[in-house]
Amino acid sequence: MKVGDKAPEILGIDENGNEIRLSNYKGQKVVLYFYPKDSTPGCTTEACNLRDNYEKLRKDNYAVIGVSVDNESSHRNFIEKNNLPFPLIADTDKKLVELFGVWGEKQMYGRSYMGTFRTTFIIDEEGIVSNIISPKEINVKEHAKQILK
Repeated sequence: MKVGDKAPEILGIDENGNEIRLSNYKGQKVVLYFYPKDSTPGCTTEACNLRDNYEKLRKDNYAVIGVSVDNESSHRNFIEKNNLPFPLIADTDKKLVELFGVWGEKQMYGRSYMGTFRTTFIIDEEGIVSNIISPKEINVKEHAKQILK
């Protein structure tokens, strides 16, 4: 997925088993943010930054949707523990991370593994990807500010 591409209509299933469709957000810009894992330090910092700035984002007509390959139960716990006001897609079959090109080989402590690259896609009111904030650009402590600029 790159800038100018049309985002898919069906994004996935949220923490409550509800299907998330792009058309549910008609007339809004969508922040579709991919993150590696629920309840890890960087992912918690990023989610809480979006939570703390949620009203500013809503005022600027943004809807926020998080995506990781964690399951619905993990997402419910993460939302509850951090009082998150937005849905999290449980992409357990990795369809969305692969479609958006954010699933791949990562390295940590000298070992390789497959994982999600922290990436944010801004989808405009017409369903077109208008901006991508790459893993190297994302600042988890200031992520909402990066989206709003």
